[in-house]
Amino acid sequence: MLGFVGQFQHSLDVKSRLILPAKFRTEFERGGHLSPNTEGCIALWTPGEFARQSEERLEQSRAGGALERQQVRYWAANSSDVEFDKQGRFALPLAIRDYGRLVGDVLVVGALDHVELWNPVTYAEQVNAAEEIFKQGSN
Repeated sequence: MLGFVGQFQHSLDVKSRLILPAKFRTEFERGGHLSPNTEGCIALWTPGEFARQSEERLEQSRAGGALERQQVRYWAANSSDVEFDKQGRFALPLAIRDYGRLVGDVLVVGALDHVELWNPVTYAEQVNAAEEIFKQGSN
């Protein structure tokens, strides 16, 4: 799927659950997968995209050295399956919350082939800084 776009702000509830925006839910009817992602965010993958990501990472680890194997090991060990309730809520494991520094408010951001979960401060530091570069274009 190439269609996750937009950004939404939600808050973790007292049980460390987050609500997935309604426009994203149909792609996650069979569940999903959380994993640490670059720049300090958390990726939420559909089952099919997670399988593709897993295959790519496995190939990289087989073709690479110790560093690549360590990265894949970390990614796999800190990834988890996700189930959604009828309200579209899903629980965020402690390791995922810690990696993404997710407490209180969370930005839920469409990233075309996956959804990203961001601490709003980290998002401002990592992504908003790219706004000027984007405005300049790629002349």
